[in-house]
Order: sequence, then structure tokens, then C-alpha cells
Amino acid sequence: MTPMPLGPLMIDIAGTELTDLDRDRLCHRQVGGIILFSRNYVSIEQLKRLCAEIHALRTPRLLIAVDHEGGRVQRFRAGFTRLPPMRRLGELWDQRRDEALAAARAVGFVLGFELRRCGVDFSFTPVLDLDHGASSVIGDRAFHRDPATVSELAGALIDGLHDGGMAGCGKHFPGHGHVAADSHVAVPVDERSLEALAGDMEPYRRLRLDAVMPAHVIYPEVDGRPAGFSPVWLAKLRDEFAFDGVIFSDDLSMEGASVAGDIVARADAAWNAGCDMLLVCNSPEAVGELISRWTPGTAPEVAAERAARVLRLLPMEDATAGDAAPDQDRLYSDGLGRIAALDKLLT
Repeated sequence: MTPMPLGPLMIDIAGTELTDLDRDRLCHRQVGGIILFSRNYVSIEQLKRLCAEIHALRTPRLLIAVDHEGGRVQRFRAGFTRLPPMRRLGELWDQRRDEALAAARAVGFVLGFELRRCGVDFSFTPVLDLDHGASSVIGDRAFHRDPATVSELAGALIDGLHDGGMAGCGKHFPGHGHVAADSHVAVPVDERSLEALAGDMEPYRRLRLDAVMPAHVIYPEVDGRPAGFSPVWLAKLRDEFAFDGVIFSDDLSMEGASVAGDIVARADAAWNAGCDMLLVCNSPEAVGELISRWTPGTAPEVAAERAARVLRLLPMEDATAGDAAPDQDRLYSDGLGRIAALDKLLT
């Protein structure tokens, strides 16, 4: 199979098996990854088959991702451990810090291990937004209100992901927790100054992150564009925070992205701002339009530096082959026990 560099688009599919159209699109030179949803899942065995077929399409293989955080954002449920919302870990922190850190690392390991054994490479987690009590779409997805606490718990969860062979993605930079509007259906605006945003950004300063997803939120005191379309915000992330991982756009089909124009204008704006990979979800028509209109000379060049960042997110070892290593068996058993004990610890 002739190698094909990973392109900048991450797209999705409608069903639990690939269609001929899916295969054609996933083999397009502008595509570099796929994001899965609950509609793509029936069982562990079905998911393994789907991921194996996707990985076999290209060399290097496409990055297979999912939003699998825990709580209400957990795409696969039957056959997977029910993971707690991150707020539960923050509540435990307020009572027993050592137990909270151990539980956070356990959640990260179980999350990563269970996905990796099915062939899923990557999850868009953890949420680093602060729980300001304003955002219902963030809500209990956030660990805590205190940025230092968020940094500690998210860092432990990322350590657990790494133990399980998976990278982590901090979201939604520089912070989505202070606005009530939901960027899925509105264009949120956070009127705070850069100084007032310092606490929200603290986890991004403290943590060594593999990937970051900026928010579809406008911070007019800094820039009039949503963060994911803003060279100002993404340059701050790269230069001031010395971040060298992957920057993913949030879903370009969301209402929060509409200020940039049609799907081609949105993709161009996110790419030119500095996003390495562009998500287009739940809109096959938009994917088709983007692929058809991104002709040679108008489409982004598949940049070697950006593609190399994405490649670093691909796990090095095949977690679907053979039995788990003995220490991973122990970590998994311990992780399941810690997750099961959370409710008891919090009573």
C-alpha cells in the first residue's frame, strides 16, 4: 500500500459498517482521521471489526477518535465501564485528595485501556473548563472551580490515559465554563478581559498536553473571532504556552462556527489560524461539499509538520493483539475497583 500523508480533515460515518462512500471519503488525501459516535457502536466485537477495517484502509493508518469522557459524554456504554462525570472526582478531592488523584488516574486508565483494546486510538478528554456554574453544556463535565485542582486531577487522568496507551486532549481552550450559551446551537461570547481569563488558562500552562481543542467562543476583549479561528489565541497557545501538540478545531458544523461563513470558509479559517486537524461531524453534505470544493490549488497543503504532530497521537503498540500485559491487568482491576468505590467514598 502506497503511503499517503494524513490530511487535515477528521470526518464521521453514519452506521456501524463502512459503505463504499465511506471508504472513498476516508481514502481522500484531505482526510486524516475519523470520529465515532454512539450510532457507530453495537458491541465490542463490532467496534473491533470496524476499527480494524478503518486502520487497514491507509498507511499510515487513520486516527480513530471519540468523545468518551465519562458521565453524560460517553459514546460507548454496553460492554464498557460506566465512567463517572468529572465533577465526582472534584467532589472527592474536596474530601480526600490522595484518593481523588488515585481515582482520576484509574478513570484515565480504564477509559484508555477499554477503547484501545477495541482499536480506538484517541479520546477527546479531559475537559479543562472551570466549573463557574454558568454553563449547562459543561456542567458536571468539569472537575472543579479551582484551576489548580483541575490541573491536578486532569494531570492524573492524563497519566492514566498514558498508562493505557492513549494520548489526551485538553478542551476547550481558553475556557468555555464562564458562558451560558451552548456553542452547539449558539455563538457564545465571553466578555472578560485577558487578565480575568488567567485562571481558566492555568491548566493549559501547568499540564503537558498531547492535544488541545479550542472553544467556539468569542472573547472580544482579545479577538473578535472564536478561539478556534483566531491566530491570536492559537499563537498564544503555541508561543506563550510552548505547546507543540495537535490543535483540533471543534466541530465546524456547530452553530458556534457559523460566524466564519460556509463550511469551506470555516475550514480555511481554522486551518489558517493554526488548527492541525479540522472536525466536520454529523453533516455528510458538508463533508462532500468541502471535499469537492477543496480542489488542488485551493485546498490546504498537507503540511509535513502538522501531519507529524497527528502521527504522534497514534498509539505505538497494538492493544487489540493478544492478552493484556500482567501489569495492565493489575491496573485495570485496580481501576475498576476505584471507580466502583467512588460512591461509597463520597457518602
